[in-house]
Amino acid sequence: MDLNRKNHLDARAKVLKAMAHPTRLFIIEELAQEERYVCDLTDMIGADISTVSKHLSVLKQAGIVIDDKRGNQVFYRLRVPCILNFFGCVESVLESQAKAHSAILECPTR
Repeated sequence: MDLNRKNHLDARAKVLKAMAHPTRLFIIEELAQEERYVCDLTDMIGADISTVSKHLSVLKQAGIVIDDKRGNQVFYRLRVPCILNFFGCVESVLESQAKAHSAILECPTR
């Protein structure tokens, strides 16, 4: 594998790793609806502000969200809403797994 391809794959992995937490997936889904004030996200998640800020920082460093400081308030929104297309693909994988699991359970024993 050449260096350019490895660097590109590393960059992809960084984005995927940033999404690989249920709270961060929740944040992405919420930001898909509208931009959110960090304290609103904190209330919705039920965690302290430092924890939510850390999750937002991971998403920001990966290029998934951007922030907008307005006075003392910080609002977040998705940088690229097309990230949600990936979720559709994930749901297809989950459905496929469920169907395969169901088929195995329905198979008669001999």
